[in-house]
Amino acid sequence: MTTLTAKVQLRKQLRATRRGLTAEQQALAAERLLTVLRPLLGQGKKQRIALYTAMDGEIDLTPLVAACRRWRIELYLPVLHRFKNSLLFARYDADSPMQANKYGIPEPYQTALVKPWQLNLVLLPLVGFDPQGGRLGMGGGYYDRTFAGAARWPKRPAMLGVAHECQKVARIPLEPWDIQLDAIISDARVYRKGPIPAN
Repeated sequence: MTTLTAKVQLRKQLRATRRGLTAEQQALAAERLLTVLRPLLGQGKKQRIALYTAMDGEIDLTPLVAACRRWRIELYLPVLHRFKNSLLFARYDADSPMQANKYGIPEPYQTALVKPWQLNLVLLPLVGFDPQGGRLGMGGGYYDRTFAGAARWPKRPAMLGVAHECQKVARIPLEPWDIQLDAIISDARVYRKGPIPAN
């Protein structure tokens, strides 16, 4: 079986797993995720954090968004680049006007855009992960393309994958272009190889 075929099958299986979670399980996972993430957020200092709008059974960040706004952390959402098949990041406030992109995912518009290196922390949604830090996304490659040139940037934000604990598998098949994460955060614990960069 090729790596691509293995990824397609695994993606299908894990998407079905997270979609199968009940509303109560999703709500509990979202609250537990906030507890796990809280020590990593750098409260009390100027922070710009990019997150995502949960779709397709992804772990919900609504409690995290509310907490970040209480802590006066600036929030950003990914926006599809019109020409480069990659991402920019738009300021996301409680009153931000939103519109759906071509995938039906809400994006802020008529708001300030920043480059990835202007962020402190990026939370990426995952379809699956392994304890060694391997990640499986939706397959579009947007985050991989966006962060492919990070070695040349003025600074690279810390990058944390986010998933339900039930999305963990023994091993994710990797490709050379797959970006490396600083840690993976589930509703149960933090998986990381070393310290998360301070930004």
